[in-house]
Amino acid sequence: MQANIQRNQLFVASCLSLLVTSLSFGIRAGILNRLGQEFHLDPPQLASIAATAFWGFPLAVVIGGMVVDAIGMKKLLIVAFVFHLAGIVLTIFAGGFWSLFISTLLIGIANGTVEAACNPLVATLYPENKTTKLNHFHLWFPGGIFIGTLIVFLFDKLGIGWQIQVAMMILPTLIYGYLFSRLDFPVTERVAAGVSTADMYKAVATPLFLFMFICMFGTAITELFTGQWVGVLLNNVTDNPILILTITTGVMVVGRGLAKPVVHRFSPQGVLLMSAIMAAIGIYMLSTMSGNSLYFAALVFGIGVCYFWPTMLGFVAENIPKSGALGLNLMGGAGMFAVSVYTLFMGGFYDRLLMKQLPEGAALDTYRSAAAGSSEAAQYATAQLSAGPDVLKATAAIPIILVVAFTGLVIYMRNRKKVTIAGA
Repeated sequence: MQANIQRNQLFVASCLSLLVTSLSFGIRAGILNRLGQEFHLDPPQLASIAATAFWGFPLAVVIGGMVVDAIGMKKLLIVAFVFHLAGIVLTIFAGGFWSLFISTLLIGIANGTVEAACNPLVATLYPENKTTKLNHFHLWFPGGIFIGTLIVFLFDKLGIGWQIQVAMMILPTLIYGYLFSRLDFPVTERVAAGVSTADMYKAVATPLFLFMFICMFGTAITELFTGQWVGVLLNNVTDNPILILTITTGVMVVGRGLAKPVVHRFSPQGVLLMSAIMAAIGIYMLSTMSGNSLYFAALVFGIGVCYFWPTMLGFVAENIPKSGALGLNLMGGAGMFAVSVYTLFMGGFYDRLLMKQLPEGAALDTYRSAAAGSSEAAQYATAQLSAGPDVLKATAAIPIILVVAFTGLVIYMRNRKKVTIAGA
């Protein structure tokens, strides 16, 4: 690595850029219900807005993964800064569905561009410790969500509007933009190693990469869909649904900060298997418990999803290194694309579950907008009590499938290691 590369400062700036990414998730999750009420948006419209961030992300991360080796990581991060700033400002001055949709899209593109540049940057800066440092980098994703949900909770108690809550993202955006503008960047690890573009594309077509690519669908949905929608789905099951997300993300911050001994003791594939088991248990508990016991369920779920995203990336970086920045960014794009599709599908599924609980022929909008204290409002609240947990029960099938998949991965990697040792 070049002598003028300031590794620690680049890592700090990367963490700040990811903090802005995660603040957008945490604050949006906290204000989603209020946006629906203020702008008269129904759950499918809210799902569409939330999903926009998830498909803007893969669009940016895949394109970024294809060009980052050619144009460099610095230029991508300047693009991320511009889109973040534009998306935040447009959100603050939003006037309805379309302005929220476009602003969320801009932020989603910015978020994907951050990942497209920073994942290969971290892998390049720390070639000897990729999975651990990717976990340390990605602790700022739940960290930002944790901070964002606390901002929403505290500002709501103080009567401060959602526009000011969104504006809190401007300061870290300006700081990371300034830091990246003045720092020198290394070339990506693949370029430095002299791996050809043809070999990179061959690496992302190997069976092991394709297997991890498909598994990324499930790990991302388990973590991000549940986290983004838990406030809506459990709104009538607990008095403080946003605290469930706060607890979950708090656990994830601590867990990712302590990733080094965990990853070294159990290996990336072993960590993924244990994570899938705990995530399945956690989602089931969230779907069946109520009241204060939900906070314990959130703790278990947080332990489950804690290592998913960074360890999936770390596994690919360590075991399929020739895939380079493209491999890391295809993984991130796959995860966010899966979440966007699943979120849209589940928005409609949630409405259908509500309709089953209401009188035949009832107009859902009538019950959703019914005045507080009316019989329609009471019936709608009762319908929500079962519909939200039912969505979580359906989602619990995904980590159960992952348990089977990662059991196979553990066996495969153990056998591959034995073959390598025997060949040596």
